[in-house]
Amino acid sequence: MTSPNTAREVQKRLKKLGDPEHAAVGQRFFKTGPGEYGEGDKFLGIRMPVLRELAGEFRNLPVSEGEILLHSPFHEERILAILILIRNFKKKDGKACKYIYELYLKSTEYINNWDLVDVSAAHIVGAYLIHKNKRPLYRLARSKNLWERRIAIVATFEYIKHHEFSETLKIAQILLTDPHDLIHKATGWMLREIGKRDVATEEAFLTEHYKKMPRAMLRYAIEKFPEGKRQGYLNGKI
Repeated sequence: MTSPNTAREVQKRLKKLGDPEHAAVGQRFFKTGPGEYGEGDKFLGIRMPVLRELAGEFRNLPVSEGEILLHSPFHEERILAILILIRNFKKKDGKACKYIYELYLKSTEYINNWDLVDVSAAHIVGAYLIHKNKRPLYRLARSKNLWERRIAIVATFEYIKHHEFSETLKIAQILLTDPHDLIHKATGWMLREIGKRDVATEEAFLTEHYKKMPRAMLRYAIEKFPEGKRQGYLNGKI
């Protein structure tokens, strides 16, 4: 079978794979109701393992066609576009990587749920900036856009994997007063990832900040701690 090379062909294929029952589950799970963080998002009902497989099949889709999918009203079309962009980013030269990075950042209004951010921010934003000035991360961390703030902290996972923790800790400090639960959870997750590699660094940050840290952020950060220590943090007795 010839691999599709236009967004329209990909969309036709995805429509055939959609499952209305699973789409309804997705709309509930990703909070698409009025006033919820995913308000208005539409789902086809295609599971993530299938989308990952399709990303391999459609890996040669031109970036311009991927951009059409990235701007789709359908959640699965956007996440498939992101998965293809990640594949292309990893095999492209510097100029092409810059184009994908810039496309990603100018499209944040479409990277508008936690799964879209979490699967991509480290692989594109974090990876592109790894040997560059990190100023764009701080602009994102201070954005009014919830998803840009989540991109900022999750992008630093790329540095955590290389045992470089300073950007994560500085951005976590900016986000200590963030109003949104999804930022609290993502920040706590990144602190926990630091702790997996260097628990002393995580605890130094926690000791300074845990008493004023949002509860969800703290719970995520200490999830893997021994129960006694975990309770000590939760009860303010560290």
